Amino acid sequence: MSSETGADGRGHEPGSEPEQGRDEEAVSRFVERFAADMTEAGMQRMASRVFAALLADDDGSMTSAELSEQLQISPAAVSGAINYLTQVSMVGRERDPGSRRDRYRLHNEIWYATFAGRDRVLTRWEHTLREGARTLGRDTPAGARLTETAEFFEFLQTELIGLMDRWRDYRKKLDLS
Repeated sequence: MSSETGADGRGHEPGSEPEQGRDEEAVSRFVERFAADMTEAGMQRMASRVFAALLADDDGSMTSAELSEQLQISPAAVSGAINYLTQVSMVGRERDPGSRRDRYRLHNEIWYATFAGRDRVLTRWEHTLREGARTLGRDTPAGARLTETAEFFEFLQTELIGLMDRWRDYRKKLDLS
């Protein structure tokens, strides 16, 4: 083993091998099933698979080689997926001390951060739609459609803020820290 990995070859310390006793075939089926769900919802296929693999990993962190081996995909496919996932702030890059190998890690509270980050996107879309409605004329069918869409995004943002606050309160009750 290199100094970059632990006893299990995955960066885990001896005696803390989290995947020990797992049914790897069942884990693989879960990863592929969840990835298919995310792909059906519009996420890129490889990004979905990489994200699901990280989600199923005990410490939520893997190297490119580990992802490539687990998912049976090329390093180039891993790289493309990671580029997408980092761009949408779902995954971060880090380096173990003394290592030159990047590790890809899920952000803490990934779903909260992902949805909270959508607020900026919704604000930008809302402003662009309102500008478009003014340009087209609010009284035109297209302008009215853009105005309604902008109103929907404004409503969604307001509801999302309250929803995220309620999630934080609910999470505290679950003691998931």
